[in-house]
Amino acid sequence: MSHFAIVKSYAVPFKTENIDTDQIIPARFLKAINREGFGDNLFYDWRYDAQGNPNPDFILNQENGKGEILVAGKNFGSGSSREHAAWALKDYGFKVVVSSFFADIFKSNSLNNGLLPVQVSDGFLANIFTQIEKAPKTSLSVDLEKQIIQLGESTDTFFQEENFEINPYKKMCLQKGYQDLDYLLNVQTQVVEYENQRSF
Repeated sequence: MSHFAIVKSYAVPFKTENIDTDQIIPARFLKAINREGFGDNLFYDWRYDAQGNPNPDFILNQENGKGEILVAGKNFGSGSSREHAAWALKDYGFKVVVSSFFADIFKSNSLNNGLLPVQVSDGFLANIFTQIEKAPKTSLSVDLEKQIIQLGESTDTFFQEENFEINPYKKMCLQKGYQDLDYLLNVQTQVVEYENQRSF
């Protein structure tokens, strides 16, 4: 995985609440076993019509739907535990998903695949959507090291920032670009030394 530091991008708003993993990536697209190509079918049933043509009313098909930070309604990633939902979001190009609540398994799958779920307060999320409606090119900045998300620039009248929580181990993995196996291989020498020192 790539190293994660600061992501600054236009916010892509998707205000719908209770989006489950089948809506993120429908089950009929889960035949592949590698992680590439799922982005093409992200939000497929909203993104395309019955003939497979792009739906012009859906945010990802609009000019304002370009960015690395998806801002979603409350309770994002509920439903089944499919890891493909995180794969699809990452493969499409999103690096961060912002919501006021995430399903636990989706959050875990995201962190394991280099996608950062940033949980904010209901008020902060509402302010993001309000500002995007006024100015679609509003930017968000997410600083993983400081665990801070910022709405707009510090000189903007609507500027707001908020801290977010993240598991320290997962934070370190994102910063170093590790998956769990990468971490274990990185500390292999220490593990061997520990095992050699144990008395049986």
